[in-house]
Amino acid sequence: MTPWELLDTAPVTGERGELRLYRRREEYSILVSGGGGELMNSRLHGSEDALAERACSQVADRARPRVLVGGLGMGFTLAAALKQLPPGAEVTVAELVPAVVQWNRELLGALAGHPLEDPRTVVHGGDVGVVLKREKSAFDAILLDVDNGPEGLTRRKNDWLYSFKGLEAAFDALRSAGVLAIWSAGPDGAFADRLRQVGFDVEETIARAHGPKKGARHTIWLATRPS
Repeated sequence: MTPWELLDTAPVTGERGELRLYRRREEYSILVSGGGGELMNSRLHGSEDALAERACSQVADRARPRVLVGGLGMGFTLAAALKQLPPGAEVTVAELVPAVVQWNRELLGALAGHPLEDPRTVVHGGDVGVVLKREKSAFDAILLDVDNGPEGLTRRKNDWLYSFKGLEAAFDALRSAGVLAIWSAGPDGAFADRLRQVGFDVEETIARAHGPKKGARHTIWLATRPS
């Protein structure tokens, strides 16, 4: 079997450990050092596609929709969002680790069709939480594909996103009938209840990692701010 080749490493901002980018033939993988495991794999992005498709399809018919994507990863969530949205849309993608942005501009760009080169894309090099705190009634959809969902792996500060305060900030950052879509590696009934307590109407769905019927079962919450 062809061995994995380490291409680059990057520190996780404000935390110990690092991200490691590997390649094996045409397959890429990003792992977390220290036993954190695989964060993403270029062959397994079906649920990331579903996250964007299910949320953005609900706002695609709005005039000049604005979408915020938390977490760039390998670009698949961003690419799927852009496919759903009209020419006048704007998609801001917030990525905390500068190297991940650089990897997507160079080594990984072709995997998802170079979504960073789309004129509708705006890159925020920093914490998505900063955007949520700053913007009010600004977005039609917010997609959070940060860490492994409510149970994070790489950065303790990501816990804020899934706390009451973080969810309230997302609620306030959405426009009327806006959609907050959250990806998770697995189910979490307490988290769904937390969304409802903040004021969202919540739908919990399942998506497969390797397309509609294959791969691990991941959870997607679609939380809608009432009109």
